[in-house]
Amino acid sequence: MSAQKIYATGKRKSAIARVWLSAGDGTVVVNKKHSMLEYFGGALDQRLILKPFVLTDTDGKYDVMVTLKGGGKSAQSEALRHGIAKALTEIDPENRGALKKAGMLTRDSRVKERKKYGQKGARARFQFSKR
Repeated sequence: MSAQKIYATGKRKSAIARVWLSAGDGTVVVNKKHSMLEYFGGALDQRLILKPFVLTDTDGKYDVMVTLKGGGKSAQSEALRHGIAKALTEIDPENRGALKKAGMLTRDSRVKERKKYGQKGARARFQFSKR
């Protein structure tokens, strides 16, 4: 890989992670100013986000620049993991097998169901009164 950047998009619920990978020492920069630990705090496990690197034996070989939008911290972290996995397959198609087996390339499509008119919620109805 040359000095180019590889781009991929990761998604989860309403969170979108735009990920750029470039050769480096494993630095993760979130929204152009935060480190991963600073942005996500102690709430989320770093190992979960960086698992695609561990699975493909590329830990510490690439710098990650990511722009996160929408969703909560948990959904954003899973979107980031999805984006990193997609970028790693773009870099080397050999990585696809390990990442696919671990379920990192599958976009988790579960999203909140919309509220329907004439109802209290998506599925909850207003209480029925016979009299």
